[in-house]
Amino acid sequence: MKDCQAQLEKLRTDAAECALIRDLATDKAKRELFDRLANHLTVLAEHVELALLERHKSAGP
Repeated sequence: MKDCQAQLEKLRTDAAECALIRDLATDKAKRELFDRLANHLTVLAEHVELALLERHKSAGP
């Protein structure tokens, strides 16, 4: 479970870094690329988080 939580945090960190690069980029193509990457990593993090919650629920109290 700790591995999954660590991966979730890594995805969130990577998404934030891509968003930062997007915000600092002066090249339009680079901004668009890092925007897509940030969005994709955010969605992946959300999916991992949902999977962790479902796993936790099914494990019971």
